Amino acid sequence: MTREAGTLRAGVPAPGRAVVGPGAPAGSGLEVVRAGALTTVQDAGRTGWAHLGVPRAGALDGPARCLANRLVGNAPDAAVLETTLTGCAVRVSGVRPLTAVVGGAVCGVTVDGRPVAWGAPVRVPPGAVLEAGPALHGLRSYLAFGGGLVPEPVLGSRSADLLSGLGPPVLRDGDVLPVGAVAPGHSCPAAGPVPWPGAPAELVLPVHPGPRDDWFTPAALRTLTTAVYRVAAQSNRIGLRTEGPSLARARGGELPSEGMVLGAVQVPPDGRPVVFLNDHPTTGGYPVVGVVAASALAAAAQAPPGTPVRFVRA
Repeated sequence: MTREAGTLRAGVPAPGRAVVGPGAPAGSGLEVVRAGALTTVQDAGRTGWAHLGVPRAGALDGPARCLANRLVGNAPDAAVLETTLTGCAVRVSGVRPLTAVVGGAVCGVTVDGRPVAWGAPVRVPPGAVLEAGPALHGLRSYLAFGGGLVPEPVLGSRSADLLSGLGPPVLRDGDVLPVGAVAPGHSCPAAGPVPWPGAPAELVLPVHPGPRDDWFTPAALRTLTTAVYRVAAQSNRIGLRTEGPSLARARGGELPSEGMVLGAVQVPPDGRPVVFLNDHPTTGGYPVVGVVAASALAAAAQAPPGTPVRFVRA
């Protein structure tokens, strides 16, 4: 997990450089006006490459990505922007307006400074600035645009991977992203209530026994499923770190590196569980005490630091 800081800027282009991809109509794109703390391009992820050491990446809150795409008439796996805590602002370039949705973490949304709906389609004219403000509830917002973002795919995905450095770089002010053509007959769903899930007041993570649970004492295993942890500020796209009681080992030493999966609960030397998220390494040498059900990880993506965490038996 300590490698993330060293890969965030890997391959980042100079400000104003266009990240061009196939299928992008000439002059259709987004200029990054305010990149925010951490904004990346994400789609459904880069699956099928773990045997070569390539993480999956992809939007941490998959349901939010899918819903935002559906509301602008895209396929569920179209690439979107994923913001972290502070939101972002982009200007529409070209000659056609774009339909956009800001969903995921609740935030204020404006077009050229005028408030517009959060979680619903809005029309953004050419030259206008769409801004997603700081998260009010949750952690990560998702900005979807009709036609989808179409930077050059890498190994079948347009997702940024903070661990390996594959895919589009972390966005900076002045960067330009291409937007795809809207499909013929494109239409957005009729307006009405949209079932956006709320950010968790308490994060409950169903956990299956891990391949190395025998490395921990019976008391440590009871602690894992009875103690209350909290989301640590050091959490990131690689893993959700926790603060709370340490898990005591029943044996010492270290493991040879072995395969890691999404949701693996790895226990580093400080004894505090780390839940691996989408940018996790494909191998690791710390013991895995359990594996969190993948269906619970979207909520983990929206849990800010300090959120209570409980591991329960799956």
